[in-house]
Amino acid sequence: MGSPTVTTCALPEYAMNTNPTIIPMTEHVALTIQGMTCASCVARVERAVGKVVGVLSASVNLATESARIELSSGAKIESVIAAVAAAGYVASLPANETGSAETSPEQQRQADQEKRHLIIATILTLPLALPMLALPLGEHWMLPGWMQWLLATPVQFWLGARFYRSAWKALLARTGNMDLLVSLGTSAAYGLSVFHLLAPTAHHGPEPLYFEASAAVITLILLGKWLEARGKRQTTEAIRALQSLRPLRARVRRYGGEHEVDIAHVRLDDEVVVLPGERFPVDGEIVEGRTHTDESMITGESLPVSRQVGDKATGGSFNGEGRVVVRTTALAAESVLARIIRMVEDAQARKAPIQRTVDRVSAFFVPLVVMVALLTLLGWGMLFGLWNDGILRAIAVLVIACPCALGLATPSAIMAGTGVAARAGILIKDAEALEVAHALGIVAFDKTGTLTLGVPRLTELAAIDGDDNVLLASAAALQTGSEHPLAKAVLALARERGLPIRAAENTVALPGLGISGDWGGESVLLGSRRLMAENGVDLSALQAYADTLADQGRTISWMAWKTASGATLQGLLAFGDAPRPEAAEAISALHALGLRTVMISGDNSGAAHHVARAIGIPAGDVRADVLPGDKASQVRALAREGRVAMVGDGINDAPALAAADVGFAMGSGTDVAMQVAGVTLMRADPRLVADAIDISRRTTRKIRQNLFWAFIFNIIGLPLAALGLLNPVVAAAAMAFSSVSVVSNTLLLRRWKMRARSGPFRVRKAV
Repeated sequence: MGSPTVTTCALPEYAMNTNPTIIPMTEHVALTIQGMTCASCVARVERAVGKVVGVLSASVNLATESARIELSSGAKIESVIAAVAAAGYVASLPANETGSAETSPEQQRQADQEKRHLIIATILTLPLALPMLALPLGEHWMLPGWMQWLLATPVQFWLGARFYRSAWKALLARTGNMDLLVSLGTSAAYGLSVFHLLAPTAHHGPEPLYFEASAAVITLILLGKWLEARGKRQTTEAIRALQSLRPLRARVRRYGGEHEVDIAHVRLDDEVVVLPGERFPVDGEIVEGRTHTDESMITGESLPVSRQVGDKATGGSFNGEGRVVVRTTALAAESVLARIIRMVEDAQARKAPIQRTVDRVSAFFVPLVVMVALLTLLGWGMLFGLWNDGILRAIAVLVIACPCALGLATPSAIMAGTGVAARAGILIKDAEALEVAHALGIVAFDKTGTLTLGVPRLTELAAIDGDDNVLLASAAALQTGSEHPLAKAVLALARERGLPIRAAENTVALPGLGISGDWGGESVLLGSRRLMAENGVDLSALQAYADTLADQGRTISWMAWKTASGATLQGLLAFGDAPRPEAAEAISALHALGLRTVMISGDNSGAAHHVARAIGIPAGDVRADVLPGDKASQVRALAREGRVAMVGDGINDAPALAAADVGFAMGSGTDVAMQVAGVTLMRADPRLVADAIDISRRTTRKIRQNLFWAFIFNIIGLPLAALGLLNPVVAAAAMAFSSVSVVSNTLLLRRWKMRARSGPFRVRKAV
């Protein structure tokens, strides 16, 4: 086993190696792979690529017909392409910027050709198959042998040539695949029929012909492949929908006028004009106008969002009723939408842990089927003398084997699951996070900014003389021009009440204590208990009320008026960080899913327990006064009791997110948190955590169902074919149906609907 490799991907500061000379540069490259038909092909391509010098890792996806390659510095992608070609497949760089989800002209041409070949094969095969269906009714419509040969030959060697080409390449690589099984089976049926057609009759009548079997097998497999390809395209519908959001042109202010330019020619700080009904072509800041934007395809938020000067605009969102001008802050390749698409594509390209088991099974699946077919032939021929029957039953064994269904079972479900999650504003970084999330038992939350709004509000006022407005006006006068969060809260409430705000004079900031100044002919003090104590202010009149507020997690500021004879208490102001409106529903939803919820907060016990009571987290699951560096230790302690998820938004949450089995980063938080987390929630709605776990459970269930059907077809079908209970035509239909059933079952995931929307939030427990 090789030594671990440290890449230069965006790691948080605490995880970076301090010696940059030992960090090798790496590059991730996407390739399109043509010619793969089953899980055996996937394993062969990965082995071939893995042997190339400089390749650090390779993940091949049958469902997307693509590969993600990690190369060390100096490695050549041309060497990888050559290795794939030597293995019998065609590799190329994607024709479009984003990779596999968009249909290239070559892929469209190939799809049209497959449809055309299917139609021709059906027309040629029907005259052979229909007489077989009429035999049980006493009708004998069989065509003469030479006509059967004439119809079956183009199906076998022209329309079925793809199977021979792929089988030959597999043999050259000393391995096997589904096409090898099909080629062996249909060639045996066709060859036996030609032999009987040309050989003199040895009995009372002509020997039976099996041209209809060979032609029907190829036609049914072509039908299955066509249906399978249609289904695979549908599994990438969500990523294609995201790609379609990007406008190709932008209206830019330049040279004293407005000019339409290609999106690739937009520069940073360009001013882009967006008209009502258009999509924002770039990420930027609104510098003119106001409007409402529809960001549902990016964040999953169903309601329009108000945007005005100074607000951010996201490329791909829909501009409502206003004409706005946006100053570009990110180029197309680094926009939020482009990063979302890359993240979803990366997740779809990576293998889930369960897929590794499937790959090991696939490695010996085809040789095992060939051995079973050979034993079937020898058994019926040598033991019972039924060589003709033995050949037919060996053919049935070969064509009923379903390695392609095994190869599609996991990646198709991953693609569908990550796609619908992205549509809901849930970005899943990799398949492992998706698979692990279904087994979570504990969800730990940071408090500030995750379960609360993260913005302090002035929640209570208590004036000694009962005039709260005078108390508020004097506090606002002292705070005019301050950027402190508590000062902003005071000013916000004063404006909300319509109070005139006149700046105090001679204001002096008292670090760690508060502020003082002159207002209304009085010298005013505003600040902490310590400031009051230093100025001899008696707090007893409001002390009991202050203690009650402190138990509720409020931050207290005291106000006093200072005269020559001393300082007199005027009142108090209490600040609190309110829970998010959706927090209680989020906790309830997680409890309905059978999960335990825990709060880990650096705030004092009173504040933490007050929020926990308001949203439904049990008092015994509150961890308060936790230092930022100790959050990861708390997560590791919880991990001894079960699988743990951590939900956070700040830089100080990054170590805890990394320590958890799955980290959930709020999209409103820092880039560091989102880099570390396995799942990013594109909007600040904690209910999306329950949605993410729900889609994980459903996706994992689909993977297991798909693998069950893939294995059951083989476990039941192979013995039935060997015993003569399935003829080759029925066996081929069953094989084609196995792949189609796997993809069709996966497509049911597209019916999943997120529940983190406005209105009642109902969670259905996964079974």
